[in-house]
Amino acid sequence: MTKQIDGKAKEAKLSKKKAVSAAEKKAAMSRTFFLVLGLLFFALFYFIPGLPDAIDPNSKHVPLSREGQLAIGLFLLAGTWWVFEVVPLGITSIMIGVMQALFLIRKPDLVFRDFMDASVWFIFGSVVIGMVFTKTGLTKRMAYKMLSVVGENSGMILLGCFIMTVSLTLIMAHTAVAATVFPLFMAIYSMYSEDDKPTKFGKALFMGMAYVAGAGSIITLLGAARGAVAIGFYKDMVGTEISFFGLSKFMFPLGFLMTFLLWGFFMVFLKPEKKTIPGLRDRAIELSKQLGSMTVKEISTLIIVFACVSFLGARSFVPAFKTVDKSAVILVSTLLFFILNILTIDDLEDIPWNIILLFGGAMCIGFCLWQTGAAEWIAINWLRMFLNAHPFIFILSIAFFVLIMTNFIMNVAAIAISMPVALVVAKYLGVMPDVILFASLATAGMPFILLVGAAPNAIAYGSKQFTSGEFAKYGVIASLMLMAVLALFIAVIWPLMGMPIYGKW
Repeated sequence: MTKQIDGKAKEAKLSKKKAVSAAEKKAAMSRTFFLVLGLLFFALFYFIPGLPDAIDPNSKHVPLSREGQLAIGLFLLAGTWWVFEVVPLGITSIMIGVMQALFLIRKPDLVFRDFMDASVWFIFGSVVIGMVFTKTGLTKRMAYKMLSVVGENSGMILLGCFIMTVSLTLIMAHTAVAATVFPLFMAIYSMYSEDDKPTKFGKALFMGMAYVAGAGSIITLLGAARGAVAIGFYKDMVGTEISFFGLSKFMFPLGFLMTFLLWGFFMVFLKPEKKTIPGLRDRAIELSKQLGSMTVKEISTLIIVFACVSFLGARSFVPAFKTVDKSAVILVSTLLFFILNILTIDDLEDIPWNIILLFGGAMCIGFCLWQTGAAEWIAINWLRMFLNAHPFIFILSIAFFVLIMTNFIMNVAAIAISMPVALVVAKYLGVMPDVILFASLATAGMPFILLVGAAPNAIAYGSKQFTSGEFAKYGVIASLMLMAVLALFIAVIWPLMGMPIYGKW
C-alpha cells in the first residue's frame, strides 16, 4: 500500500515537472519568436529602398530621410519587445539608445542625453515621493482611513480608489498622483491578498490606477503639462486662447464619465475574486488606531509635498513661476527628504530603475521620431487619407492618430505633429478648430495600450500584478471604449454644451 502511494506521488511529481518543462519551453519559443520579429521589422526598414514623400494638404512634399526610415523600423522593434517583454523593459529602452548610436540615426550625445531628460527627472522625483509616503507610514494611515469609509465590498474599494486618483489629478500632475497613490494601493492590496501572486482585483486596481490617472489628467491644466503646451500652440496657430476654466468646462464630464466607465469595464473583465472582505472595516479601524499620532517625519513629508504641489499648481496662474522648471521643483523635495534624514543612502537602492529606464527609453524613441521627421511623415500620410471624409470621421481620425502615437511618443509631440496638418484640412472640411484641440487632448491623455505611453502606466507596472501584454490586451478594449465615448461627445454632448463643431473660421 505504501509503495503504491509512493509510486503515485512520484508519478504526480514527474507529471508536474513535465508540465512545467513544457510551459517553459513554450515561453522560450514565444520569446524567441517575438525577439526575432522585432529585429525583422528593423531589418525591413533598413534594407527597403527609400519610401515616397508625404504630401501635405498644401501640396508641400515632406521627404522621409534615411534616418527617419530607420527610426520607424526602430519604433516597431521597440514596440514589439515592449509589448511581449522579450527582455526586461528597461533593457529594451537601452537597446533603443544603442541602435540609434550604432546605425547613426542620431548623434550619440543627443541619444543618451534623452535618457536623463527633464521629464525623466520629474518621474524620478515623483517615485521618490511615493517611497517616502511608504517609509514614513503615511500610505498605511491613508489606506486604513479610506477603507474604514469605503467598507468591505471589493467593487466599492476599487471605485473609491479610482475616484481618489482622479480627484488628486485635478490639482497635481498625474505622474505625481500615481507615485503618491501607488504605495497606498499596495497597502490596500495587502489586506485583500496575503501573497504577491497576481489576482484579478490586483490587475484591476493597478491598471485602473494608470487608466483613471490619465482620464483625470485631461480635466484641468494642473493634471499634466500637455494641456498648457497644446493651448499655447493652438493660440499661435488659430489666434484665440482657451482659458483654464474653458478647458475644464468641456473636459470635466468626459474625464469623470470615463472614470466610471473604466470602473465598470474592470468589474466586467476583471471582476474581483472576492465580493467582500469580511471584517475589513473593523480591521482597518483597529490598525489605524495602532498607528497612533502622526510622527515628525510624517508631518515634515506632508509639508514638503504640499509645498511642491502648491508651487507646481501656481505655475499655471503666476507668470513669474512659469520660468521655474517643474522637474527642479519636484527634485527639491528629494533633496529635503535626504537633508532631513527622512530618507537614507540605503533607500536609493529601492528605486525601481527598470521603470526609470523604461520612461527614458520612451523619451529617446519619441525624440528620435520627432527629430528625424519620421513622425511628421507618418502624420501627413495618415491624415491625407481623410481629405474627402465626412467631417465627423475626420475629427475621429485625428483623435485616433494622437491616441496611437501617444502610446509611443510624448503626447505633446503627438499633438504638435498632427495639429498643423489637421487644422489645414479642418478649414477645408468646415470643421471648427476647438473640437480638433479638445478631441486631441482627450486621447493624448489616455494612452491605455503601452506602458511607455505615460508615467502612471510604468509606475503601475511596479506592482507586478500584470504583464505588459495584459496591459496592452485590456488597453485595446479600453481605447475602443474611449473612442466610442469621444464620438458621443463630438456628436451630441459638446454641441449641447456650446462647443462649435462645424462652420467657417
